Amino acid sequence: MTTTAPTPAGRTRLALLALALGGFAIGTTEFVTMGLLKEIADGIDVSIPKAGHIITAYAFGVVVGAPLIVSLAARLPRKALVVGLALAIGVFNGLTAVVDGYVPVMVVRFLAGLPHGAYFGVAALVASSLVAPERRARAISMVMMGLSVATVVGVPASTWLGQALGWRSAYVLVLAVAVAAAAMVALFVPHRPADTSASLGRELRALRRPQVHLAAAAGSVGFAGMFAMYSYISPIVTDVTDLSKGAIPWFLLAFGLGSLAGTWIAGPLTDRSVNGTVLLGLGGMSVLLLVLFPLMSWALPTMLLVFLVAAFGSLVAISMQVRLMHAAGEAEMLGAALNHSALNVANGLGAWLGSVVIAAGWGYRAPTLVGAGLAAAGIAIFLVGVRVERTALAREADATPLAEPARS
Repeated sequence: MTTTAPTPAGRTRLALLALALGGFAIGTTEFVTMGLLKEIADGIDVSIPKAGHIITAYAFGVVVGAPLIVSLAARLPRKALVVGLALAIGVFNGLTAVVDGYVPVMVVRFLAGLPHGAYFGVAALVASSLVAPERRARAISMVMMGLSVATVVGVPASTWLGQALGWRSAYVLVLAVAVAAAAMVALFVPHRPADTSASLGRELRALRRPQVHLAAAAGSVGFAGMFAMYSYISPIVTDVTDLSKGAIPWFLLAFGLGSLAGTWIAGPLTDRSVNGTVLLGLGGMSVLLLVLFPLMSWALPTMLLVFLVAAFGSLVAISMQVRLMHAAGEAEMLGAALNHSALNVANGLGAWLGSVVIAAGWGYRAPTLVGAGLAAAGIAIFLVGVRVERTALAREADATPLAEPARS
């Protein structure tokens, strides 16, 4: 990883808070669309299933934008790049609040997704440069904490605002938060010189490494296990646990709190062992989803297990980001951004495979078993990637000539 002198503690806390605020804006805009989907559908005069394509457009923007932006902007000063990405998030959410019609809204949501992964990729690298090497995963987890806090505070608050004042007001709120984040980054994040050795070619060369693809694949497949279950949490609560619709927010809150708790502990665990934390997260998710399958008829066990699945999922998200930064070598920023592309692929993959087993008539319990299988498959892919990397490092070591002994 890039090494720089640690920043004084007081300024570091403010800088990490500024970076986390940008993550808060992203988490709010990503998930509030789901909470306001009916209002958006009514507002642009389309059906709810058709309005759901707006969510897909945002996710596709994340997948495309993360590697594209960080590769093209590799030589820009990172502080300026973070400020620019935060402002882009604000601008595209502001446009979401004013455009009208299905196609314009979908296009703007695609554009709003473009800076998502790039922001987290660059912010992770900036955060890691502010602290000592042994605390870098903790700094990255603090940036990601903004995303977790958004699921507990930002999404419910913006959903309520959108229901009370119209769905467009939720995106105006995101605009305000994103602008505030850009201002705080400009004030509190110290300047770091641009990496003049960076180039598009160097960033893209990281994609030649099989361990990068295997790490991203492990994240996409393994993390999809959580989304296979969570995508259908509403019918699970009402049709399987047999509770009223009024209980759904409590399960969503449990998920958000689990995500927050997992993000909090992921940093220290990842600083201790990156690979160990990835395996702990994926293994824990797989076991918990298996346990959830027979207990889904009971409310309290289900709520507790939803909390724990979210917590272990956060371990995967944080540790996999650090893993990809390691695997990408000099292209750390690209590796960090690829994690968020992988997570959005996981979102779509988990939801789709869950829908397949539901459509086959296996009921709303079945996606939980699909999720357990996906998490286990993620472990297998990850272990292959670790083995491939170790083999490559051993070959490089063997190919390096030993220094000749000094002549007397």
